[in-house]
Amino acid sequence: MTKVEPVHSKEVTKATREALKKRGVQIEDIAKIVYEMQIPYNHSLTLQDCVNSVERVLEKREMQHAILVGIELDILAEKGELSAPLQQIVESDEGLFGVDETIALGAVFTYGSIAVTTFGHLDKNKIGIINELDTKKGNGIHTFLDDLVASIAACAASRIAHRTRDFEEGGVEV
Repeated sequence: MTKVEPVHSKEVTKATREALKKRGVQIEDIAKIVYEMQIPYNHSLTLQDCVNSVERVLEKREMQHAILVGIELDILAEKGELSAPLQQIVESDEGLFGVDETIALGAVFTYGSIAVTTFGHLDKNKIGIINELDTKKGNGIHTFLDDLVASIAACAASRIAHRTRDFEEGGVEV
């Protein structure tokens, strides 16, 4: 058996960003959701603060792995390459199929209870690009991607919430 070398983190980060971009998701799209979630609690927040937070979240391996796996499954479903009945379940984004949320939620846990509750809110209310991905009929399968974007946004919002508190207490900048 040939030993497989580990993948360098820069390569994983690049692949993650490219995968999101190829699927039509821009960092700014996610940052707009983060802004909407956090501006009621931080009136000096800027969209650039939110972009920075999203970028930091995308550096986390757990998030990168979730994104790469989820997008790959969406792509395989688009090509009809999943086994039955999984193909039909993913293709139709069946309501009782919770694996998409489970993968996205697994990455959220790193950022605490604020991220978990924010993810639940975003999963239910489908704000911004999350709604676009969830309701796209005939333009690709995004069974996993809509939840992953909600996960990224929830983590970035939680990160800002915690950093805002630290800033208020005299610590780090938002």
